[in-house]
Amino acid sequence: MYSDPKDCLYCTDNQTQKDLMVEVMHLSVSRLFIFREQTYRGRCLVAYDEHVNDLNELSDDKRNAFMADVTRVTRVMQQIFQPEKINYGAYADTLSHLHFHLVPKYKGGPDFGGTFRMNPKEVYLDEAEYADMADRLRKALQ
Repeated sequence: MYSDPKDCLYCTDNQTQKDLMVEVMHLSVSRLFIFREQTYRGRCLVAYDEHVNDLNELSDDKRNAFMADVTRVTRVMQQIFQPEKINYGAYADTLSHLHFHLVPKYKGGPDFGGTFRMNPKEVYLDEAEYADMADRLRKALQ
């Protein structure tokens, strides 16, 4: 399924997007967000700048730049949150704008050893905690 950019969560910066995530910063070819639902402490999302439906639609150079952004973010997430592992999710069944969910997993933590839940709706932070997390990510990425 291919979505229309004028209906896209990432292209329109609509209220649904703001309810689901906090924008942190622009990277080389993408945008970094903190997922508001924090069952997996430090969960982020990287969305490609342009409305592209799938990774395979990008040229090699653009794909490499996007994956470099993703890698850069996960290295910083490892530093800041110190998870045992980071899971990568690139689901696009209902929203086909290219994006990766970056989900830190911790030994003894929720769903360790299994698939992360997309939106468990269990752990939310206050705005000051999101701001602090965003600031730490921005500083480490600059």
